[in-house]
Amino acid sequence: MSNKIKGKLGEEIARDFLLKRGFEILDTNFRYSRYGEVDIVAFKSNIVYFIEVKYRTTNAFGMPFEAVTKSKLEKINACARYYLSLCKKKYKAYRISVVSILNEKIDFIENVLF
Repeated sequence: MSNKIKGKLGEEIARDFLLKRGFEILDTNFRYSRYGEVDIVAFKSNIVYFIEVKYRTTNAFGMPFEAVTKSKLEKINACARYYLSLCKKKYKAYRISVVSILNEKIDFIENVLF
């Protein structure tokens, strides 16, 4: 299975996970120029979540969430700010989050600090 296919599968699993927990999916694969991309933009309890999805079938290279670097978080933050600037509706808060998927195990890190 190619990395692109694994990535799409991971995003699908993450969307289902979030929907079952009451999140509304606002956007997927939101791209901000060269600054990067946010896998999922979701909304719950008046908070917008900018979510990075990491999916792995083995932990041979560590846990999936360990692949989210400070540089990646900074790019997600830039995308988040740009996304919010485009919104007609003004949201009170936003968070950067990670959905980490290792086989059947899903972890949701709701508010990643960097």
